[in-house]
Amino acid sequence: MRKVLFTGGGSAGHTVPNLAIIEELLRYGDTETCYIGTDGIEKELVKDWKIPYYTIECPKLVRSLSAWKQNLKIPVAFLRAVKQAKAGLRLFQPDIVFSKGGYVALPVVFAAKSLKIPCIAHESDYSPGLANRISARRCETVFTSFPETAKKLRHGKYSGAPLRRALLTASKTQSRRNLGIPQNANVLLVFGGGSGSRAVNNAIFEHLKTLTKRYFILHVCGKGNLPAYEPENYRAFEYHPAIGELYAAADCLVSRAGAGAVFEAIALKKPTLFIPLEGPTRGDQLQNAKYFADKGLCRILRQRDLANLPQAIDTLFADKALKNRLLQSDFHAGNAVILNVLRGEQ
Repeated sequence: MRKVLFTGGGSAGHTVPNLAIIEELLRYGDTETCYIGTDGIEKELVKDWKIPYYTIECPKLVRSLSAWKQNLKIPVAFLRAVKQAKAGLRLFQPDIVFSKGGYVALPVVFAAKSLKIPCIAHESDYSPGLANRISARRCETVFTSFPETAKKLRHGKYSGAPLRRALLTASKTQSRRNLGIPQNANVLLVFGGGSGSRAVNNAIFEHLKTLTKRYFILHVCGKGNLPAYEPENYRAFEYHPAIGELYAAADCLVSRAGAGAVFEAIALKKPTLFIPLEGPTRGDQLQNAKYFADKGLCRILRQRDLANLPQAIDTLFADKALKNRLLQSDFHAGNAVILNVLRGEQ
């Protein structure tokens, strides 16, 4: 039986695509899988799949001038993480390693290369992340969600974005029935989970009275962010296990612009208002959203303009041309291409 080891984390965006591929491999039943990550969010997300999990302690580069002393410790901590990753690799003895990027993945790729285990990676963002830029020289292939990104990476190859099967199979009518939503309601799904999206959550809370007069709102607001009360036409969730049900029930979306969220919205052809994360980032969310906005497939609201959120949502729902362009778009899931390589069929 073929063995595939997965790595990637530090955020859900570096973990959920791995789970989409793991799910498909488990359906075939001819592949053993395991995961190497930290004791962070990736461990929490992977545990439900009941596959072997090896924990390593991995350093993260802090993008701040004030953190230079902390970053000086990275080389020693990185070498320790590589050593820990080697132990996990030797124990599982995979035929191939699949890296989804993030600081968690880098020592695993280095360790695999030193043990002569082939690696492939996947880059979701339009602008390649630091870990994948460094990993590219040690990977046989770096698959990408955006066609243009493949040209920026050594061994780059366009595949499309890995997407979860549950996103593509849920019924709108049944999902609304399960959630207690009228079939004729205008439904807005808001992703505001996690501390990085606190501004989005707060903007929804601030305008809730106005918005719920016109829309039924499903709000995934993240752990510890539930509002004190739920008005009529509003449901809040820290997390929802049947995410495909929420997508199916929704007419339009409001979301940050991480690559996973962007490609899910485009693949499902849901009109979306993206609010890219701003601050100490490399600007990847704005690039992701702008790529599709330039093609007329989404709308963007800058974080500094959140006071205009109700008007922006009204415009989104009224934009029939946007809906028609989405229906004609052809961006697709990248599961099949990646699966063929992992299963040794290419």
